[in-house]
Amino acid sequence: MAPIPAYLNPAAVLMLVSCDLCLVRANRPPSPVNVTVTQLKANSATVSWDVPEGDVIIGYAISQQRQDGQMQRFIREVNTTNRACVLWDLAEDADYIIQVQSVGLYGESQASKRVHFRTLKQSDRLPSNSSNQGDITVEGLDKERQLQTGEIIIIVVVLLMWAAVIALFCKQYDIIKDNDSNNNKEKTKPSSEHSTPERPTGGLLRSKKKTPSVNIIEV
Repeated sequence: MAPIPAYLNPAAVLMLVSCDLCLVRANRPPSPVNVTVTQLKANSATVSWDVPEGDVIIGYAISQQRQDGQMQRFIREVNTTNRACVLWDLAEDADYIIQVQSVGLYGESQASKRVHFRTLKQSDRLPSNSSNQGDITVEGLDKERQLQTGEIIIIVVVLLMWAAVIALFCKQYDIIKDNDSNNNKEKTKPSSEHSTPERPTGGLLRSKKKTPSVNIIEV
């Protein structure tokens, strides 16, 4: 075996490689934080994250894997400032694990914490905004649907109030109408019903004088 030249001393080569690795690690961007999964559906989901300020980030990389190990996908995009990505072609009612890395000028960051989520079934109509990061589960509520429910309740209450007002008005109108009809009937009664009967004025009845009858008898 030929001797190694002095300028290729293994110790010096190892030191140079170690220095390069240290420089690369020092220039790596920090790992993404607050990785969450929202807008869960049967075949898609949205991943979002935050990046600490003060570092130049030119892209991101996402590692997507089914928990049963049947499928693994790696997504990488550069020259972008997006902090979210939509995952397509997911299996329904399946568990997934994702990790996000920041892409900088000198390489990629360490992977973020593992985030677990489960897609919905086709029969599920209500989207669930939830994500599982490490051992912590964060469950979100559908605020838009809650707002719509509140608006419907307000509309129903207003309609009931209007119905009560209209019913009260109709009742009062019927009472006024009945009073008017009774007054008209009293005005149209004949005057004979209100007049007192006349009493006959009496006096002594005079007897008729009987005229004497004359009978002439001729002999």
